[in-house]
Amino acid sequence: MNNHAITGVFSAAATPLNTDGSPDLGLFAEHCKRLLAEGCHGVALLGTTGEANSFSSSERRTILEAALRAGVPADKLLPGTGVVAASETVELTKHALSHGVTKVVMLPPFYYKGVSDDGLFTAYSQILEKIADSRLQVILYHIPQVSGIPLSIALIGRLIAAFPDTVVGIKESAGDFNNMQAIVAAYPGFSVLAGADPLLLPLLKVGGAGCITATSNLVAGSLRTVYDKVDDASQTAVVEKAQARINAYRTLSNSYVQIPTIKAMIGLKTGNPAWKRTRAPLMPISDADYASLSENYAKLPEGE
Repeated sequence: MNNHAITGVFSAAATPLNTDGSPDLGLFAEHCKRLLAEGCHGVALLGTTGEANSFSSSERRTILEAALRAGVPADKLLPGTGVVAASETVELTKHALSHGVTKVVMLPPFYYKGVSDDGLFTAYSQILEKIADSRLQVILYHIPQVSGIPLSIALIGRLIAAFPDTVVGIKESAGDFNNMQAIVAAYPGFSVLAGADPLLLPLLKVGGAGCITATSNLVAGSLRTVYDKVDDASQTAVVEKAQARINAYRTLSNSYVQIPTIKAMIGLKTGNPAWKRTRAPLMPISDADYASLSENYAKLPEGE
């Protein structure tokens, strides 16, 4: 694991909202600090779980700045900066760099579907050439079930070859373990990060670098246990117990609409129902589902 540029447990952090739908910056900063205290190596803010594409560029910048202002270290933050317009991706990434944040998670331009690898390579190349900052480390974001844009293994290789010090990893959120294994095998040292919590343990065993996941909002300590102890044969039972707890939380969150449910579960964990708020088109979990969720949440296995 140590030969990867980016390795560890990173939280796909949820974004709390005020009653008017604006980001609750104080609560978000508090959440980031809690995630780090519970064991996350870093916070991948403004991703899918963070409802990033429901926020404007200005709001995104404000959210990142709020975390920094509250004392969250710049090297612990991995903001999502990839949007539909390449020029805006450049601006958001340069903004992060201007605040000392050097690691970003970057979606491809995702509005036009069925685009070629040549088109995606050109788009990423133009973005990185316009940023032109040697400090930058980019984690590609592969979530075709949402973005509609798959990133092929061949495309990944072209980007690594063209930008070897910049394109250093991928968040693999398609949920296809075979694809994760194939990327690990094809590009030794490239940081393959699982986007699904149940795949952290098997991915680490085949040379993966870690995870960026939603359930880390709730069970960061258990994920860190898996990451830290996966290679220690004497800790196999501890690792398996931690992974089972992770899976139980993930299964419950997937039993309802996932992102509103993750947020409601953070509220149950912290005792703050403000976490239930979402930004349309996502809607808060229904009262009936929340009652069921609360009952089942109380039955989840205890632990870190």
